Amino acid sequence: MFPVERMITTVAETGSTNADLLDAARTGAPEGLWLRAERQMGGRGRAGRTWLSPPGNLYASTIVRLHPGEPEAATLALVAAVALDEIASAYAPGKLQIKWPNDLMAAGSKLAGILLERAGDAVVIGFGVNLAHHPENLDRPTASLAALGGGVPDPAVFLTDLAEAFARWLGRWRGEGLVPVRARWLQRAHPIGSALRTTEGDGLFEGLDQDGALLLRRADGRIETIRAGDVFLL
Repeated sequence: MFPVERMITTVAETGSTNADLLDAARTGAPEGLWLRAERQMGGRGRAGRTWLSPPGNLYASTIVRLHPGEPEAATLALVAAVALDEIASAYAPGKLQIKWPNDLMAAGSKLAGILLERAGDAVVIGFGVNLAHHPENLDRPTASLAALGGGVPDPAVFLTDLAEAFARWLGRWRGEGLVPVRARWLQRAHPIGSALRTTEGDGLFEGLDQDGALLLRRADGRIETIRAGDVFLL
């Protein structure tokens, strides 16, 4: 196993680190490869949203190769979330929470997002983290570690720590299944009973099912399982 630093490539500018690694994955690039860009010109969030990418923040992606018998590929969203939360929380103790499936929040404002895309047996996982800057005047509030008073981490150092944490949680996901990842996710999420808005309607957070799907309690007491779609804290 190579040290994580040897698996990280940094470029000054690119369109999208996810797009670059999807191309690389299709031509046989190995698991554990990371690509970081100091600036992205075509960064993407979920549902094709633009992810603004000023210098000073983290824009990075990695490749996971899937194998038979592993948990569902979609649950890598939870793996990525707990790994990112572990590192970011060191800069803002007590201020961060995870929102389903993998957004990192600070008092209802979005600090970071994670995007999973698949190419064959490869899943490319992209991380966008507001370290030094956060966009203003969007349709939802945003935050940065700098604005939270946690200082401004060097993106390269932050990524080295994140790559190590992600490798560790990925190993647990493979060796122990989803149980420890799900438990850590729930420990770091907003409380049970939090009001949520989803594309399927409003409800209260009731945790995760055994496969990592969102459980939502409707006004009539019915528990609904949400496997896809946007979720907002109310």
